[in-house]
Amino acid sequence: MADGLERLWTPHRMTYISGADTPAGGYEKPAGCPFCQAPGLGGDDSLVVHRGESVFALLNRYPYNPGHLLICPYRHVADYTELSTEETAELADFTQRAMRLIRKVSGAHGFNIGLNQGAVAGAGIAAHLHQHVVPRWGGDANFMPVIGRTKVLPQLLTDTRDLLAGAWSEV
Repeated sequence: MADGLERLWTPHRMTYISGADTPAGGYEKPAGCPFCQAPGLGGDDSLVVHRGESVFALLNRYPYNPGHLLICPYRHVADYTELSTEETAELADFTQRAMRLIRKVSGAHGFNIGLNQGAVAGAGIAAHLHQHVVPRWGGDANFMPVIGRTKVLPQLLTDTRDLLAGAWSEV
């Protein structure tokens, strides 16, 4: 039925919405955990921007904004209180470096930074702790997500990963 609205189709989002890429048995076991798998993947499949001693940074496969990074411990832990002192320190350092990096390469005006602890708190993958670093720009919350239910990303994830990974050592 015609309603006078134009449509922007984003069929790639259906994989996330439907849960079609959720491994059998969920994310509870490391064998099905994408955050356990990501550091071992190569090329465009990993989206890893930088690897540290106990944590790594990778692009969110379903970003809220361009440059949306996740900081993850290598160790499969679900809760912030389970991190070691070393993991906690490196997670904090990576968060600061990620902010500097995103400001440098894309001029972000601000950030949303946070951990969603547990499925009830909004964690899509509650079994493996990950901190979100979401860049924000003045006016980035325009009508598209509110009215159009569409998020506009002007750059391919692999291009964003290459840009961020190339500049990581500079921050």
